[in-house]
Amino acid sequence: MQTATALTQNIKVSVQTHYQAFYSNPSAAYYVFSYKIKIENQGDKTVQLLRRQWFIHDAEGGVRGVEGDGVVGEQPILAPQQSYEYTSGCNLRSGIGKMQGYYTMQDSLEYLFTVQIPEFVMIFPPRLN
Repeated sequence: MQTATALTQNIKVSVQTHYQAFYSNPSAAYYVFSYKIKIENQGDKTVQLLRRQWFIHDAEGGVRGVEGDGVVGEQPILAPQQSYEYTSGCNLRSGIGKMQGYYTMQDSLEYLFTVQIPEFVMIFPPRLN
């Protein structure tokens, strides 16, 4: 399990990753990882997550981007001191990769701002030996 954290404009984003052996098939170069993200509003204004942009780096597959509205079908609203958690995943061809990105958020005054999603690594556990 890997962990990463970033703080941008009073929004804390923490990520934990896990290798999903049950869904993976290393002999077919198919490695699945899940990641759990916690978003904490440490500021004094209500905010809403509107969009996400991901950059997925695979050691054998270059970089691919993923973007869209919200996360896991939601555009959560976080009042001051509230948090939101979700789990998602991605697959890699090499068993070694990393992800990073950002959220576009809006505060209660309709000010748009960008929140960093920290870079985190995904490694097929036997590669660590």
